[in-house]
Amino acid sequence: MTAWNDIELSSMAAADDLHISPFREDGITYGTPTWIWSVVVAGQLYVRAYNGQNSRWYRSAMRQKAGRIRIAGTDHKVRFTPAADDVLGEVDTAYRAKYGTNNPYLPPMLRTGPRSATVLISPRN
Repeated sequence: MTAWNDIELSSMAAADDLHISPFREDGITYGTPTWIWSVVVAGQLYVRAYNGQNSRWYRSAMRQKAGRIRIAGTDHKVRFTPAADDVLGEVDTAYRAKYGTNNPYLPPMLRTGPRSATVLISPRN
């Protein structure tokens, strides 16, 4: 598996502009970019679907397993995999640190539905 480099991770950790575009059913065309929150945990990039596993982008990402993201002004071809259960607590902590405990959108992101739709994003060659 290819990994993000330190410069990319630093930029991604600071950015608040991730747009995710999983492939459409044809496996060639990118879907409409969706803005979502992102965090970096232990050298990996993670996102969560606000509407849990019912989110359209999440369902596409899990079916197609690939697509593209745009973050910090750069497009990246990527792979999508479900996050391991043992990292969910660390992702929660990273969300709290990055988006602030007074943010009204934070509590929903820490609930069961969005937690179950946590995605690991890896670079794709």
